[in-house]
Amino acid sequence: MLDWFKKKATPPAAAAAAPASETAPAPAVASDQAGAQGSGGWWRKLADSAFASGLRGLFSSNPKLDDALLDEIETVLLSADVGIAATTQLVEDLRTRMRAREFADAEALRRHLRARLLALLAPVAKPLVVDAARAPFVILTVGVNGVGKTTTIGKLAHRFQREGLRLALAAGDTFRAAAVEQLRTWGERNGVMVVAQGQDADAAAVVFDALQAAKARGLDLLIADTAGRLHTQAGLMAELAKIGRVLAKLDPSAPHEVLMVIDGTTGQNAVSQVRQFLAAARVTGLAITKLDGSAKGGVVFALAREFGLPIRFVGLGERIEDLREFDPEAFVDALLPEPGAERPAP
Repeated sequence: MLDWFKKKATPPAAAAAAPASETAPAPAVASDQAGAQGSGGWWRKLADSAFASGLRGLFSSNPKLDDALLDEIETVLLSADVGIAATTQLVEDLRTRMRAREFADAEALRRHLRARLLALLAPVAKPLVVDAARAPFVILTVGVNGVGKTTTIGKLAHRFQREGLRLALAAGDTFRAAAVEQLRTWGERNGVMVVAQGQDADAAAVVFDALQAAKARGLDLLIADTAGRLHTQAGLMAELAKIGRVLAKLDPSAPHEVLMVIDGTTGQNAVSQVRQFLAAARVTGLAITKLDGSAKGGVVFALAREFGLPIRFVGLGERIEDLREFDPEAFVDALLPEPGAERPAP
């Protein structure tokens, strides 16, 4: 039985502000805002995608307001993996309003499309709050093979350290020896304790030991890796439930966040993965990787419409700083910037 994972998650209370270290850099949230204006930020990374270029191109030559324009919009949205349901909803709304003569010209339609895209994303822009009252706050990462869970954990460790939190990592992916070594490398890079055992060790025991160690040291946060798995792998899915039961022996409310990591380049497969994990796992938030210039990016809209799960973070590159809180306005601005808006300088 996977009863633990099927329980409805209770939203964490607002966390008290963590004390900043005297030598710590500015909080990561501030760096997100600053990064949005630079070459490594939201605008440039996303504006270089085929999705953004396709949308901007439709309106660059003052197109005629007709069904042909709607057909082109539909093609761009589908090509960017926005998905049939979300695309149909967007295009039919535009068609209804166009026939009701609500748009004076194509620019008015563009502005409405921009507002509708933003409305799809705004409800899922919910940053992850590490509740100080639940310390050590436990984040359990899940997902299929190859989506970048371990790398995401390393970037999260860097991010939370910048926010002044004391944390540890748990090498719960005992299926691959390389995953344990990769997490140890990230731990060394960030100066963070990593609790690990050998390959094929009991993942639940590793995470249990890590939580014990985090409690003993008075840490704020524990981030636990898990093996990549498909919903059809009954043994591995049961392992997730076992991890939850074992953690509950030390803290009945743990894990406090089940963060599913998704590869943004997989398109509609990402939608299928989330649907399958939700059938067995208490996923409470998403981290979408590889949403840089090479990604289509439209799957973000499909995920938002289909599940309404909080999108906690997005990965916009390989650098350790390239994991950012999801910013729907910056995302939509990169796709359909306001007329006359200048591209940020490098």
